[in-house]
Amino acid sequence: MADPRIPRLRLIRTPGIGPITYRQLIARFGGAEAAIEALPDLAARGGGRAPKVADTSLAEREIATTEKLGAGYLFLDDPDYPPLLAELDNAPAAMTLRGDLSLTRRTTVAMVGARNSSAAACRFARGLAVELGREGVVVVSGLARGLDTAAHHGSLATGTVGVIASGIDISFPPENRNLQEAVAEQGLLIAEQPPGMEPLARNFPHRNRIIAGLSIGTVVVEAALKSGSLITARLANEAGRDVMAVPGSPLDPRAQGCNQLIRDGAILIQSAADILESIRPIDARMVRSPASSFDAMPPTDPGDAERRAIAGLLGPVPVATDELIRQSGLSPAMVATVLLELELAGRLERHAGGRLSLT
Repeated sequence: MADPRIPRLRLIRTPGIGPITYRQLIARFGGAEAAIEALPDLAARGGGRAPKVADTSLAEREIATTEKLGAGYLFLDDPDYPPLLAELDNAPAAMTLRGDLSLTRRTTVAMVGARNSSAAACRFARGLAVELGREGVVVVSGLARGLDTAAHHGSLATGTVGVIASGIDISFPPENRNLQEAVAEQGLLIAEQPPGMEPLARNFPHRNRIIAGLSIGTVVVEAALKSGSLITARLANEAGRDVMAVPGSPLDPRAQGCNQLIRDGAILIQSAADILESIRPIDARMVRSPASSFDAMPPTDPGDAERRAIAGLLGPVPVATDELIRQSGLSPAMVATVLLELELAGRLERHAGGRLSLT
């Protein structure tokens, strides 16, 4: 029997097909093979040529490499996909992982902070992680030096999830190689990038969305005003999750990001008890099957007039999808279909916050 992972990987590794497009294609066509067959027609309707689909041999080699590393795949349309993460519109279409996936079904809290964190902040973060673990909470972090390292060390014995920006076989920073292996053996290690991928700067925000998406709340222990930790906090807020921050001295630049978060409405945290009091109880989202996020798109057949109307509303300035629906007067399904065609034709660019523009 053919390996069902191959067509899914081929679609995911195709240039121009990101997580949102993958979700829409699977919802529309019911599977990767049917979606691949439909790409040329969809792109032609959008006024361009379909992207070249990744070769079967590439998918086969990647699967072989992943298995050799002792890792496995988790696809967005798998029943075991973490429900909280599946709620994100741009949830990863595929991840490689090593370890205990059941940890994602427990109460999960992200803990992030500065790479150049102070000794006091690291000690405090580790203590928070230990106390949260005693209460059955799983700590999620990014295996970076500094605060992330302290959070993982504190929660290693009770449950920790490490999310990395590289392939699952790459350790970054190098000094955390042993810690990363320990997380894989005792907790759960997750990578969105394929094996062999180095930790490129552009992939860290993608890593951060997974950290925030896996967690019912995000705690920032120490962070400067321009910090990747604040990106994680913003993504958590956009996902409707709790954002918490530990206050610090206004004289320490490493605390200014946390103080700003609190000023902007984040929950002030001084102890693990504050976190436990703040996080919402596990609700129906935590046990819902992510398969419900693949509701079939209603059959739509846009005409040239509808396509011209949507394209005419788009331009170089990013605009929200809701605004396109409102101004066009077309149904959400119709607008989604036209946008899908434009994206596959290489004419549409996606921006932060779900906004879109013509390329």
